[in-house]
Amino acid sequence: MRSAGGFRLYSEADARRVRRMQAHLARGLPAAEAARAVLGQASRAGHGQAAGPDRVPAAASELSGVLRQALDAFDEPAAQAVLDRLVSDLFLTTVLRDVVLPYLTELGERWERGTASVAQEHFATNVIRGRLAGLARGWGNGHGPRAVLACPPGELHDLALMVFGIVLHRSGWRIDYLGMDTPVEELTRTVDARHPDLVVAATLPETLGPLAAQLTVLAQRAPLALAGAGATPEIVSAVGARLMMRNPVTGAEQTSWLR
Repeated sequence: MRSAGGFRLYSEADARRVRRMQAHLARGLPAAEAARAVLGQASRAGHGQAAGPDRVPAAASELSGVLRQALDAFDEPAAQAVLDRLVSDLFLTTVLRDVVLPYLTELGERWERGTASVAQEHFATNVIRGRLAGLARGWGNGHGPRAVLACPPGELHDLALMVFGIVLHRSGWRIDYLGMDTPVEELTRTVDARHPDLVVAATLPETLGPLAAQLTVLAQRAPLALAGAGATPEIVSAVGARLMMRNPVTGAEQTSWLR
């Protein structure tokens, strides 16, 4: 489709077809065969054989297992190939909600049990961080409401917060991302300078308690939402913040809780 000014307008379905074609080309298919393969997938989708945005194909579970094996084996090219396949075949929100976040949760549990090494955890999270960073490019652009996202001091796990920011940007928000281990004083200065419509602080229980007084002051300067395991209803109420939904993808898609 074209806009009134003559610009081409591409839908999400158009973008998925382009990604599928790129994946076929990368596997060595000639362009004509790759195009036929993509058109064949679209035809099957029209007859109800493809999954919708809220349904995960059976292949996704298999690909999740392949992704885990590749990351556990320090096989970065194989892991990137699986991620390429997932992004080309599924909605991005489905990949983030049903593949990436569950994998990160499971990896953390394995690390705590001692069945995944520190090296495996670092390698896997850095591969996924790189992919998320690519998806986050340009998330500060636009004209919508602004969100400042940060993890307070002592919190070094920020990938779920990155996922939240990526999906929130797709809903029209601009993102100022401060990341892990951010001093509350720096977060407050950023809030004063940027005047955001929302501040999200994601943290674990042990890091939130000592910061409650500072976060209470911050909540008086801008709308504040607390996320992560440390965001209990009792602490959120005491600070004067909002409680962010546990699933960051759903929380970013359904922004009514922000009001």
